[in-house]
Amino acid sequence: MSRHPSYGKSSSGAKKRNVLKRFERVERLKELGRWEKDAKKVTGLPKTPVS
Repeated sequence: MSRHPSYGKSSSGAKKRNVLKRFERVERLKELGRWEKDAKKVTGLPKTPVS
């Protein structure tokens, strides 16, 4: 049985993501110096550049 062409190639999982996970976003904010130590909010994090 063959795979349908819409499944694509197996290397498609290595694409560059355009959305960061929360821990990646917090790390990025720390690098940029915009992270507040007391901020334990789940929502409302500032936007960060992806690249």
